[in-house]
Amino acid sequence: MKAAVYLGGAKNIQVQTVPDPVIREGEALLRVGACNVCGVDMRTWTHGDAKIAPPRILGHELAGTVVELGGAAARESAGVAVGDRVVMYPVLACGKCAYCRRGRANLCDTRTTMSYQHDGGFAELMVVPRAAVENRQLIKIPDAVSFEEAALGEPLGCTLHAHGRLGIGIKDSVVVIGAGPIGLLHALVSRIEGATHVCLMDVSAERLQLAERFGFDSYVQVAEDGSHVRAAQGLSDGLGPEVVIVACAASQAQVDALEMAAKGARIEFFGGLPKSNPYANLHTNLIHYRELEVTGSFSENIDDFKAALKLVTGGKFPAREIVTHRFPLDQMLQALELIQAGKSIKVSIQPNPS
Repeated sequence: MKAAVYLGGAKNIQVQTVPDPVIREGEALLRVGACNVCGVDMRTWTHGDAKIAPPRILGHELAGTVVELGGAAARESAGVAVGDRVVMYPVLACGKCAYCRRGRANLCDTRTTMSYQHDGGFAELMVVPRAAVENRQLIKIPDAVSFEEAALGEPLGCTLHAHGRLGIGIKDSVVVIGAGPIGLLHALVSRIEGATHVCLMDVSAERLQLAERFGFDSYVQVAEDGSHVRAAQGLSDGLGPEVVIVACAASQAQVDALEMAAKGARIEFFGGLPKSNPYANLHTNLIHYRELEVTGSFSENIDDFKAALKLVTGGKFPAREIVTHRFPLDQMLQALELIQAGKSIKVSIQPNPS
């Protein structure tokens, strides 16, 4: 079969012919219909990732068709059958550690993830580990929902996980800093939750222009003169936004979030900073005197993932508008280059498009 294989280091993903996988008792085999490109995949291609032992097939936002179940163990526990169209929740938690017992499996001490410790979905076929099969992490999708739309359940689930603490409602104006795919998901969810004003910010005018199709209340380009901060401070009758979500990996965006937020605002640091420099010079007196609530969010739990799928399959979420480009597996590198150029929203790799 063909697969996009990470071979270690920067700019070192190659489409290769590799042996077809053979499943063991309790595992499942998927024919991958779509695997959408995540920011993590882009970061791995751009900089490499020491946590991934090469060779590794990347891709964790995936959906496909069950083509084989490994024996009676898989048939009894999977909750799906051969021929079913499914999407996969890609996090494998131990279920036993203190965090798992507290319902926070996303923080599991020994969690593993597709494309990190297990070969992922940028391939024609993919093995679903036994633990994921037993935990029923393959979820059937309706025929009317495309694989690329269903695969949005993973990043949307991460978004909903963060929003579970933000409590956005009709009294809130929201600023989202970062107009990439994740920023757009945050803005769309904020609008669904009833925010009175949703403002999207980005350094790139081209990204903001791409996002205009979603009709948010305002679009503001981030500027060195700080005019974007002043624009945000004008929201809510000059009090500033009640919610600020930083959906990009920029320390200055975290600094700006504190500056623009209203007193008592909720601030979400969703985008992690580069591990080579994970620090921001924050004005922490703003947190103290304005009583700001600053939180972070990492990954998702399976309940977040299932809630995201309900949004996608229920017709209340514009999934079809988010995926702007589709590539066959052979053109994986062209897809990565397009994303790097900032000319797309969400890109889907489709190893088996039919």
